[in-house]
Formats: sequence, C-alpha cells, structure tokens
Amino acid sequence: MRARIPVLIATAVVTMAGVVVPAGSATARQPDPPPAVPDYCAGQCADILPPGENGNATLAQILAHRLLGTRPAHADDQLGAYAALADEYPTLTTDTIRRFFNDASFGVEPDDVESVVRPREDVTIIRDKSTGVPHIYGTTRSGTEFGAGFAAAQDRLWLMDIMRRVGRGQLTSFAGGAQGNRELEQQFFSAAPYTEEELAEQIERAARSGPRGAQALADARSYVDGINAYIERAHRGRYFPGEYVLTGHVDPITNIGEIEPFELTDLVVLASVVGAQFGAGGGGEVRAAIAKLAVQERYGLEQGERVWRGLRAEDDPETVRTLHDGQRFPYGRTPEHATGRAMPRPDSVLPQQLVFDRSGSAADDDTAAWHVPAPAELEPARGMFADGVLPADLLSEKHGMSNALLVSGRHTESGNPVAVFGPQTGYFAPQLLMLQELQGPGISARGASFAGLSFYVLLGRGQDYAWSATTSAQDIVDTYAVELCEPGGEPPTRESDHYLFDGQCVRMDTVERKNSWRPTIADPTAPGSYTLRSYRTKYGPVTHRAVVDGKPVAYASLRSTYFHEVDSIVGFQELNDPGAIRSARDFQRATSKINYTFNWFYADADDTAYFNSGANPVRHPDADPSMPVWGNAGLDWRGWNPEGNSAEYTSFEAHPQSINQDYYISWNNAQALEYAAAGYEKSSVHRGDLLDRRVSELIADGGKVNRVNLTQAMAEAGLADLRAERVLPELLRVIDTAPVTDEVAAGAVAELRAWARDGGLRAETEPGSRRYRHATAIRIMDAWWPLLVRAQFEPGMGERAFDAMVSVLKINESPSGFQNEVPGKHVGQPHQGSAYQSGWWGYVHKDIRAVLGDPVNGGLGERFCGGGDLSACRALLLDTLRQAVREPIEDTYPGDADCEPGDQWCADSIVHRPLGGITHDKISTQNRPTYQQVVEFPARR
Repeated sequence: MRARIPVLIATAVVTMAGVVVPAGSATARQPDPPPAVPDYCAGQCADILPPGENGNATLAQILAHRLLGTRPAHADDQLGAYAALADEYPTLTTDTIRRFFNDASFGVEPDDVESVVRPREDVTIIRDKSTGVPHIYGTTRSGTEFGAGFAAAQDRLWLMDIMRRVGRGQLTSFAGGAQGNRELEQQFFSAAPYTEEELAEQIERAARSGPRGAQALADARSYVDGINAYIERAHRGRYFPGEYVLTGHVDPITNIGEIEPFELTDLVVLASVVGAQFGAGGGGEVRAAIAKLAVQERYGLEQGERVWRGLRAEDDPETVRTLHDGQRFPYGRTPEHATGRAMPRPDSVLPQQLVFDRSGSAADDDTAAWHVPAPAELEPARGMFADGVLPADLLSEKHGMSNALLVSGRHTESGNPVAVFGPQTGYFAPQLLMLQELQGPGISARGASFAGLSFYVLLGRGQDYAWSATTSAQDIVDTYAVELCEPGGEPPTRESDHYLFDGQCVRMDTVERKNSWRPTIADPTAPGSYTLRSYRTKYGPVTHRAVVDGKPVAYASLRSTYFHEVDSIVGFQELNDPGAIRSARDFQRATSKINYTFNWFYADADDTAYFNSGANPVRHPDADPSMPVWGNAGLDWRGWNPEGNSAEYTSFEAHPQSINQDYYISWNNAQALEYAAAGYEKSSVHRGDLLDRRVSELIADGGKVNRVNLTQAMAEAGLADLRAERVLPELLRVIDTAPVTDEVAAGAVAELRAWARDGGLRAETEPGSRRYRHATAIRIMDAWWPLLVRAQFEPGMGERAFDAMVSVLKINESPSGFQNEVPGKHVGQPHQGSAYQSGWWGYVHKDIRAVLGDPVNGGLGERFCGGGDLSACRALLLDTLRQAVREPIEDTYPGDADCEPGDQWCADSIVHRPLGGITHDKISTQNRPTYQQVVEFPARR
C-alpha cells in the first residue's frame, strides 16, 4: 500500500486568501496539506475519459479556437491516449499501460500539482498537471460537497445548464429554436413531464426515507451552494463560459445579464435525463403490437405466434449471458396464457400530439434574412448552434454501449481479480461525464460522475475496491390502454381528454411548457414560439391514441422510476463510503438500492461480484409485459398506488447476482436464464459474444489473466466486426455448397474469406493511415448486409410485416451507421463509436443454420432464406453479394457534415459532438466505453 500526500504549491498568480480564480490558477496561501488517504491499489488502477477534463471555455478561448484552432488546457489531453490504443494494443505491456490510461491513484504527486484553490475554508481543490482532474479534500462533509459543486461548475457549467433546460422541455427558450433543440426537448419532456412542485416532492420524499436520505439532501444542498458560488464569482470576474454571451444571456461589453443559479430541483431534472438515457428498459409496446399483428396477418394466428416468439428472442436459449453457471432468475417473461392485451387497429395509431400554438419556426422563415447585431470579433462564432446545442437523437438513439470484463483471482497471474470496465455515454465535447476525486468525512472515491450529479462518484474506485456498470435494460416500463370518455356522456373520440378510471370519467392532467426563441449570434434561427403539452393519466404520460376493439383509447407509459428519479441517491452514497463497502456483499446491497436498470460489477483484492439493479415491478401473472394491456382490468402491478406511483418490486434475491464466477462479461447482453430483457436483439448472435469468446479463451486450459491481456481482449473486440466474426462463416458455408463460377462473386467471396481469416477487424493498415487493412471486404460487407437481410426475410414475411419488424429492431448498426433498412435510402447514427448493439445478426444466423439443416435451439418458427431451400438461399446470397460489389462506394458511405462521400475511414470515425464552442479532431473507430478503468488491487483493508 502506498499513500500519496497531496502537496500544495503556490504559483506566480497571487490572489487574496479565499478569493477564487479560474481553474488553472492557484492561491498563494499554503494551508496545511490534506491528510494522507489509504490507497490499496499500489499504482495498479488506471482510467481514461476523452476528450479532456476541462469542458468550459471563455469567450476569448472560443474565438481563439474558431480562428486559430487552439483549445483551452486539458480540453483534449486524454483524446490522443484513448485513440492510440486501437492501433497499439497488440504491443501493450504492463509498463506501457500508462501511455493509454491515466494514473487513477488517490492524491497528486508533488511535482504534478498544477493548481490549488480554496473556495471555502473547509475544502481544497487540487488539480494535477497531467489531466487537470480536480482532487477535492474537505475537512467537513459539507465542505467536500461544496467543493464538488464548485469543481463541477468550473469544468461543466454550460453543459449542466443546457441539460437542466432540456430535461424540463425548455431548451429552445434558453438556447435557440434550432430544429435539433426542438426535437430533443420534446423527447425529454414527453418522458418526464413534471411540475416544479413534483420535482420538489421527489427530493423531500427521498430525504424522508431515512438517515442516509437526509444526509443526501444535506450533501445536495452543499453541492448546489458550490455551483452557485462559482457562478457568482465567475460572472463577476468574467471567466464564465463564453456560450452565455453567444446565446445572448450576458452582454459581451457591459457584462450585464444573468447566469441563473442552480436549485435542488435542477438535480432531479438532471437525474431524470440520465435515467431516461441509460437506466430505463422496456417501452415500445405499441410498436411491438403493430409488428405482431402484421406477422399474424401474414402467417395466421398459430404460425404467426411461433414466428413472433422466434423474432421476440425472449430468453433465447442460444444467447450469451453474463451469468453462465446455470443460475436462473425468472422475470419479465410472457405468460403462456396472457390476458388483457389491448391490441390496436394498426391504421388507427397516432402519436400523442405534444406541440401546440406554434408561431413561426426555422422551417417557415428565411433565416438568412436575420442578422443579429454583434461586435465584429464575435463573427467567427456566428451560427455555432444552428443545428442545436445537443444532438437531436440524444434520447432516441440509446447509448447502452458500456462493457465489462472481470476475471476471478483463481484465473489471474497475481491471484487477485482483474477488471477492465466502463460505461459508454457517447462521444461529446465536453463529455457528459467528468472525472474527480472526493475525500472527506464518509466519502473516499475517485472516478466519473455525470456533470451536475457529481456530489458522489457514480462509477470508479474506493480505497480498496472498484465498481462500474453497464445498461441492463430489463423491462420496467409498461404500456396501459385507457378507454376514452366524455364527461357529458357523448361518444368519445381519439382526441378526448377524459378517460375511465375506477369507473369514473376523469380529466387527464396536463403539464405545459411555453417556449419562445429569438435569433442569437450562435443560432440565427428565426424567432418563434410554441407550447409543449403533456397529457397524463394515472398510468403515466399519454404516448399514443388508437382504436382497440372499436373503442377510442389512449396508451400511457408507466415507468417504475416515474416520480422516483432521485431514489437511487442512497445507493450511490454508500458506494462512496469506505465504511459502508467492505465486501462484495456490501456492494450488492448498495447497488440494490439503485432503481435504474444497470448491471453492476465489483472487484477488490479477493473477490469479483455482479448485481443487476432496477425497480422491477411485480406484475400480474397474466399480464404480457411485451404488449400493451388494458388499464382498469385488474392487471395493474401488484400493490400499485397511482398517487406517487409506488408498487411492489421484486426482492433482492430475485435479481441476477453472483460472487466470484470464473469471469464476467457484459456488453448489454442478457443477464441470466429466464430473465427476459426488453430488447429483441438478444438472440443467438450478440455483441457480448466478442468479449465472451476472448475471455474464455484466456482462461482455457489453465491460462492466466493479467491487466495487459484483458485490456487487449477488450481492445480487439472493440475493432471486431460482429457480422464478420459470427455470421459470415455461416454465410460462407451456404456459398461453399457449390463452386462459385461468377467472377464478380468469386472475387468478393475471396475478399471476405481473407478478412475473416485475419480476424474480421476494422483495423488500419498502420497507425494514422486512415485506411483499413481489408478495406474492400469491409465495404462489401457494409453494402451487402442491408441487401441480404431484406432479400432473405421480406419475401417470406411480406413487406408489411418486414417493415413493422424493422421499426421494432433496426437491421444494422455498423460503425458508420449508414447501412440500414432500405437500399439507397441510408439512415443511421454515424460517428457514435458504439456498434453492433442492435441488429438482425441473430435472425440471419438462426435462419441460415436452419436452412443448412443444423439444429437450432429457439428457432424463428419459419425458414426464410430462399423459402427454406438451400439452393435458392445460395442463389439469393450470391445475387445480393454481386449487387453489393457493384454499389458505388459513395452510396455505401454517402457523406455528411463531417465526411466527404465515399470516405470509408471517415464514415466510421468517432466525432465528439460539440455541446459548446470547442470542437475536437476525429479519431478512428473503436467500440469501447467512453470512461474506462483498468484495476487490480493487490491488498485490502
């Protein structure tokens, strides 16, 4: 064990004691050094979070970046190390791990101290030269949390501000009326349409939950005080984020304007934003119902049910699972004799209207005609947010790409567990997460936290243990149909705003947000306004209107975490408390108090552990969680109370969990036998296979794992094309049943076969070449997949059922994101880094094996390729392969705002989507967590 003592060093910038200066400066006063903190990792803990810790930039820094390409210190100093691992992982050694990861030891070496700030007498913030990460030391608990809030505002104030606006559905009024802003605020508002009173009540309820709840409230108050202290001082000192000037909130000359202080309710909003993105599984039952009806229409009820069950992939016997020792945790499965399904007439379904009273918009006006007067020096930033301050698909494109690899000590070289794990929160500039170290009474941790929720470390390490999470997405969201009515007894319509509940015709609640916007320097969108209005029932917000059994209904979405956005706070508090976490079982108990759906992983010097968290409602045994069900029909959650949305939840023992399994992997795959996940993609081929194979091979025949080879396994899996590794061999088996005489097809087969033999990786010829080793094969696969899937399945399914299933599960998620659904009509989510989470790989795999005559456990209920005829299937594969070869590369990679058409490497590249005025360089694709830890504890308390 080695305890490092942070040493305070005065710099040339001299200030009055107690006066706070921007990050990167220091006080001249030398208070007593903070006490040494026990650190049992002995230099074997490392982490990384690109692009960099500093996510704030002053107006001068933004303009310098726009004109000269410069960036503030620590804005991108973790990006190069993160990117380099994709090229250099084969030669990784114990000595070179630090080239690709930060030292995650506690404390700061004396010669690595960059700045020291004391925002209050009871807290010191030390930043290191290496990364600029804040190390926060409080002599009181309140001081520690105050420092955490102050440091969060130093590093992420603008991001925190826009996130609290988007969570309330008020982004356009704050940051402009760009189409992306409008789309995004509508998505979040529809998921969590709370009043301010309801936000405050959630805080009070959590505080009343017990001593830890009361402590959490006190911690949050001190944290908010720290944020507001920085806002006040930064505004007065004119070193606040420059985006406030560019969006018209502060005058660049007079400094007149307001940066609104934060309130406790803002933290609830931020928690709801994070929960909606990463911690809520389920939903989508209306879309699934339409698809199931289309399948039944095609095949009839009996055969249609078999086909549907195959496509649903519920508890697929062939899928990869995190728990592989035979543990069973029954939950969420479709009852054999389900009742009460509320299946819509497909042509009657309409999304619930959210936007009302629209006046003016960017679509209606000539934005070029608008000019916002501004000093000439601000011109370089004009139009900076013309597309929106956040990606419009931030919520619709789930970021469930986290992964974890842990190996028990009995399979490692040292005898201590080894873990490589982290969450994937997408690539943004600045990152949604931020790094920090917190040391104070009852708190001792280092790691990552979401900006604005960093009063605790959410994922990271304690003194002698580390933890991380992946999104689990088990089903905690159900859709209920409520019959519409009119209070006067008139016939209802789909537009009626009353519904039947407990035999009464009651009015829906409404929550409104009135938004208006005007042109700004950063967003010259024409002025406009609208009202967002959510209609809410006892069963949650209305998502759709439809007709069921001839009756007009509203579909409402009931989420178990609805009105419970901050209940998880106690679990996170315990994870930061060294007194609370002394064993793997303590860790499991702490994470069981987190109501969002996550897979949690733990490692200390002796043990590894896993626990699946989430407020899993106990459903009526006859209710089908995958389909909409009738409300007011006795099918509610057991013990459900609509006032405050509480219910019975499955017990601690019912959640998938384990201690010291030989190894654990997770890449958002299935958790355990009989634990039905919400996703349809958990079939015979899943991204988790890429990790599972590599880790199992490391320990096969007595093999031993260390930090190097486990990191290499993660990195290689991050470059692997799932289709090439798992599906292509089966496709080639079909093709190889006869000689390929066509020259075009034969050439393509040879390219694909060589790529597969070489590992099926999307790897560069050499670092920085921006060209893949098997560029031709990769291009062929990218073009082939959408052609293949449609040709394989649409003739049997019919167009209607095929398209309905595509709406439930997209067919592809390649790194470039363009090859999807309809040939020649490329849609997708390019540059997000993550790939292969959702797709039809399992469907293709099962169907091809069935056509070959192989045994298929949990088949699709029908043979699709070539109508089940091997010769016809082979002809189909070769025909679509020839089409793929002839497809122009500009069609496969059509280009976008970041790339020219036909640029394969660029199409795959990771782009940090700018959320403020600073942008960053592209890096080559790699499918790995955004924040990542490599840990191995040689000792413990």
